[in-house]
Amino acid sequence: MANITVHINGVAQTLDVEPRLLLVHLIRENLNLTGTHIGCDTSSCGACTVLMDGRSVKSCTVYAVQANGKEIMTIEGLAQGGLHPLQEGFKEEHGLQCGFCTPGMIMRCVDLLERNPNPTEDEIRWGISGNLCRCTGYNNIVKAVEYAAKKMQGAEVPAAETVA
Repeated sequence: MANITVHINGVAQTLDVEPRLLLVHLIRENLNLTGTHIGCDTSSCGACTVLMDGRSVKSCTVYAVQANGKEIMTIEGLAQGGLHPLQEGFKEEHGLQCGFCTPGMIMRCVDLLERNPNPTEDEIRWGISGNLCRCTGYNNIVKAVEYAAKKMQGAEVPAAETVA
């Protein structure tokens, strides 16, 4: 067993873990933060994406011991006093259907917008290319990221039109 301390969503957690335990399993099973999904266990889908020291990582490819001393943010830690602009964008622009990929997609986009606050459509599509969505066709996800980028820059963003 290895003794590690990770800061999950701003809270220090000290745990004894097996050296082979994956970060995604630490998050879901040891800490009961089930917003981080397990999709493929091969790093192909991105459903397990979290932020580690501010950068998106697929938590199925990181051992928990590698997160020792690191800041980890999951989807549960993203909203501080209200929806994060990306969460709002996914809601307003209908960027989700089944919702399985949504937490990982949002966490990837947090990193994307941190690195590039005003991305083009092509830059957004490239930025999310490591995260799979089986339902949406990605168009509304791109719109959601554009919405969030504008919102984070202080622009007024009209809500999406509802089709009757």
